[in-house]
Amino acid sequence: MRCRLPSPGCLITLLTAASILPPGEPYFGLTGKEPLSVLSSPVLEDSGPGKLHLKQCDSLKLFRRQKRLCRREPGLAEGLRDAIRLSALECRYQFRTERWNCSLEGRANLLKRGFKETAFLFAISSAGLTHSLAKACSSGRMERCTCDESPDLENREAWQWGGCGDNLKYSIKFIKHFLGPRKASKDLRARVDMHNTNVGIKAVKSGLKTTCKCHGVSGSCAVRTCWKQLASFHETGKLLKLKYETAVRVHSITNDATGETELISPKKHSYTIKNHIPRTTDLVYIEESPSFCRPSKYSPGTAGRVCSKETNCESMCCGQGYNTQSLLVHRPCHCQVQWCCYVECQQCSQREEIYTCKH
Repeated sequence: MRCRLPSPGCLITLLTAASILPPGEPYFGLTGKEPLSVLSSPVLEDSGPGKLHLKQCDSLKLFRRQKRLCRREPGLAEGLRDAIRLSALECRYQFRTERWNCSLEGRANLLKRGFKETAFLFAISSAGLTHSLAKACSSGRMERCTCDESPDLENREAWQWGGCGDNLKYSIKFIKHFLGPRKASKDLRARVDMHNTNVGIKAVKSGLKTTCKCHGVSGSCAVRTCWKQLASFHETGKLLKLKYETAVRVHSITNDATGETELISPKKHSYTIKNHIPRTTDLVYIEESPSFCRPSKYSPGTAGRVCSKETNCESMCCGQGYNTQSLLVHRPCHCQVQWCCYVECQQCSQREEIYTCKH
């Protein structure tokens, strides 16, 4: 997949199109808290100090200018990989019960259109990039940034007491430089992609909170150290899913005063239709989505998908019905913590009914 530079969505398009998920890996049963290692990434042989970092940069699908920046920033390549895995896993979790389940199949064709699902992909990808780089700074995995350097935080003491602020300021500043100059564009799709990319960044920023640790005589809070910490990425994913549910359809007009293109959403007020400018925190899209019921160039359809009889079988199966299968399931049960350091469980068996959409 190719896109033109400078374009704020270029890297995000490459991130959303990245095929890093193992083929055939199940989409059902995710909790949203899986470690990043659940998703595979290429294993590169360490060939000496500094060489591994350069190989990681070369293996990523980046433009020439971005690859140069990557090679100059040790730790960035791994941060980009983490961003891809993090956003892919969260997308799958948020849409696990929907007709479109964030499948890699048809992803390239989906990214060429202006659907609500495309808007979510851009937002979750930029959010994953923002979150991963901020965390990489605070964990010491990137050489050119450390803890958050806000003047009101005593970072030296924070290090001493085990706290380190997530460096969101550096992350956002670096991402804007990495994505390239954000020139105003008259192309509607480019502006929509830019808008949704920014929504993802703002979603991460909205989850920044202050965390404090008390340390004083006898555990009193006479002295405390505070630092900035990002919310879990699962919280960001839930927020973006809510924005997906309320996404705004837009078209573009030219502002007569400035000559710039603006995104406008027509809103019906009683018997008139007035133009409405979407908020900077709204996900926006251009065209209505397909049903995703049957296999198409955008998705594999819903046939064979596992559903819940009580909540979503009727919707997911598109009214075509579902099959019921009775299976004997074995699970750990009656678990007890044994002194000192292990958990002992019994194996319990029970029969469960599994529902899958008909073909």
